[in-house]
Amino acid sequence: MPRPLPHADPDARPQFTLAGEAVHEFYAGTGIRSMAMTGGVLALMHLAKRGPKLWVRHAALDREHGAPYAAGLAEFGVDPAQVILVRTPDVTGALQAGLEGARCHGLGAVMIELWGEAKAYDLTASRRLVLAAKASGIGVFITRMAATPHASAAETRWLIHPAPSRALAARAPGHPLFDLTLLRTRHGREGLRYLVEWDRDVRDLVIHSVVTIADSLIDDRTGIDGTAPLSRAVAALPVNRPGMPGIEPAAQRHS
Repeated sequence: MPRPLPHADPDARPQFTLAGEAVHEFYAGTGIRSMAMTGGVLALMHLAKRGPKLWVRHAALDREHGAPYAAGLAEFGVDPAQVILVRTPDVTGALQAGLEGARCHGLGAVMIELWGEAKAYDLTASRRLVLAAKASGIGVFITRMAATPHASAAETRWLIHPAPSRALAARAPGHPLFDLTLLRTRHGREGLRYLVEWDRDVRDLVIHSVVTIADSLIDDRTGIDGTAPLSRAVAALPVNRPGMPGIEPAAQRHS
């Protein structure tokens, strides 16, 4: 059973949950980079059942934004030893690998990262993933970079934006904060907007506000407490960008 996220205000409703036997889509909003998008979804995968995670990555993302980085995964509470990473040269291969993973009862969850409009991910492909997730009982998380939301069989569809972090003690940079808008859901209320923080100290997600799109007063130029935002680079990134100083290329490390 999926667990609800803890809320900074215990009396606030509704709760935030993600069905464990379903497909969930996450579209990148303006201003969010691939590595932040990946980190946010990895954090949300804590709501999935325990077990190894299959990460299927369209190789175009490596070329655009860099390769997965173990230290960054650990910052989002993911044990790199529990991640099975599969890179595919095209969308069709990514969907096929994800489908095989979604059929595997031994996994905790599957994440499929797609770049671009990815026309191969159509209604038929999403239905196959939904049926596989229901049969195996695992959650499937699909991230869409540089893509426009379109119809699918997914349980939920989300839009993710970055949000300014809350200052810690002595004005130290805060934890990563994500602005999630629920675009579509088969069960529940659409149009809700959540500010969700990844607390890397306790390795859990915390909701800080829930509003409707119409009533939203969130300003991207200020933090959730109304103060000016601090630097958004507040955690190790889950990807290793080529040419990052002090990081030796993987090929050299294993030579």
